[in-house]
Amino acid sequence: MNSPEQPLPTFDEVLLCTPQTSAEQVGLFLRRCLIPCHAGEKIYTMLYADELSYDVSCRAEELFQHLQRYSSSYRLIILCNCERENSYIPSAFSHYKVHMIPQRSRAEIQQYLQHHFRVAQPSSSAASVFKEHMCVGIVSSKRAGVGK
Repeated sequence: MNSPEQPLPTFDEVLLCTPQTSAEQVGLFLRRCLIPCHAGEKIYTMLYADELSYDVSCRAEELFQHLQRYSSSYRLIILCNCERENSYIPSAFSHYKVHMIPQRSRAEIQQYLQHHFRVAQPSSSAASVFKEHMCVGIVSSKRAGVGK
């Protein structure tokens, strides 16, 4: 986010973890990150890694320890919910923990995201529904099942 022109992460750089995420998915992701072939260009991110099942988490840690020997110049960020810091992944990787303080203001982050998510030519697309022709939006409600 050093410049507005810097691209957002691509689909292969992000793994959104859920309790249903398989060991195979995590393994493929870690291999992409830790086997040197991109010369450290990409930054890989595992989101909500604390939600992985115990079995998948154990296998992920083992694979990480094994693959880490092949590369010392990887870029991997593991984001977890701070309320679940006692789950397996945050505990296993605690010696790598870095408490992050955002380096940019909320307004700068929002402006950066708006730059990347704005539809260039407004057309008859779903982007016309969202504020300022954004191609993404968040719809939420405090009431369940109201047609979101």
